[in-house]
Amino acid sequence: MLDIKLVRSNPELVKENIRKKFQEEKLPLVDEVLELDKQFRDARTRCDYLRSQRNSISKQIGGLMAQGKKEEAEAAKAQVTGMAQELADLEAKETEYEAEIKKRMMVIPNIIDDSVPIGKDDSENVELERFGEPVVPEFEVPYHVDIMERLDGIDLDSARRTSGNGFYYLKGDVARLHSAILSYARDFMIDRGFTYYIPPFMIRSAVVNGVMSFSEMENMMYKIEGEDLYLIGTSEHSMIGKFIDTMLEESELPQTLTSYSPCFRKEVGAHGIEERGVYRIHQFEKQEMIVVCKPEESMEWFKKLWQNTVDFFRSLDIPVRTLECCSGDLADLKVKSLDVEAWSPRQKKYFEVGSCSNLGDAQARRLGIRVKNKEKGNYFPHTLNNTVVAPPRMLIAFLENNLCDDGSVKIPAPLRMYMGGHDKILPRR
Repeated sequence: MLDIKLVRSNPELVKENIRKKFQEEKLPLVDEVLELDKQFRDARTRCDYLRSQRNSISKQIGGLMAQGKKEEAEAAKAQVTGMAQELADLEAKETEYEAEIKKRMMVIPNIIDDSVPIGKDDSENVELERFGEPVVPEFEVPYHVDIMERLDGIDLDSARRTSGNGFYYLKGDVARLHSAILSYARDFMIDRGFTYYIPPFMIRSAVVNGVMSFSEMENMMYKIEGEDLYLIGTSEHSMIGKFIDTMLEESELPQTLTSYSPCFRKEVGAHGIEERGVYRIHQFEKQEMIVVCKPEESMEWFKKLWQNTVDFFRSLDIPVRTLECCSGDLADLKVKSLDVEAWSPRQKKYFEVGSCSNLGDAQARRLGIRVKNKEKGNYFPHTLNNTVVAPPRMLIAFLENNLCDDGSVKIPAPLRMYMGGHDKILPRR
């Protein structure tokens, strides 16, 4: 959510930003906010005047009564009563205007960074850099579900019976590999100075509205029937929500956190074969990284966060590339975003395995997160998040890039201590 002062002082900047995001239907919202804001401020000014007059006249009533000027005192009382009614009406209008302003401000997109490329959708995202040499082996790389089945590591049929499409049972060495990757990701981030968390897996609507836009919520979140609770789509939701309505000491910044959680997503829409299996599912697990920092440090942290994911994947010898998300592909709260994509030998292309985002002060403003500063005044911090790793999607990249021609899968050195010292998973079928 933008600062209302920015909309007042530079509405054309806000409108131009909306155009850059190809959301022209939202342009009228800016003028609506300006008009409502004027009405709100006029009402507040009138309320302040009435309160001042009421207090002044109320003080006179006692003096008039003491002087025996009963009629004048009664007239003053009637005047105060009339003011009280007008004041009550105006206060109700204030509340109404404030709510209407907020409703529109929650929809107006955040101001994107000047470095963001302009484009309509993800087809216009810009490749920045590649890390590692993508390899296509001489033998055929099977579909990822087939690889898992040959390792006797997945049961989709049972999951369909218990839960429907979009769910899975992992088992045996594949399940162990899944846990090993998460354990390694946890320790990888701890070694980089991040504090490890396991957060709540359900959050209230006030937190949901603070961390994401309404359209994202509708497409992603599962609501708990009969309760003000939602299943989290990522631990970022809980971790940023942790600071709701708090005043942080500046000495406490930056907050550098890494969190494990299951994630639950609706994943609305139909998808192709490569996005079936365990690529796009309703339930998965993830290791996340979150930073709360001073505004002037957020771009530096943005670079550090995506580099952490690149370094993690490269430590497992998986080739990756980074893509700068264009303006039309940015969610409304984001200032800048970058995707990390892993190489798929089967598809002979890269696919998304993580997303790094700088949200500026949008989440902090929505959630009421402030930083105390006596000299410059209290301010809203910037919030950032990035995926460390999200198996089982990452398992696809891992299995394809470590598959041998005999059907076995190599275990890189960093994972062996989590896999009982084994350096290979052997096929069972």
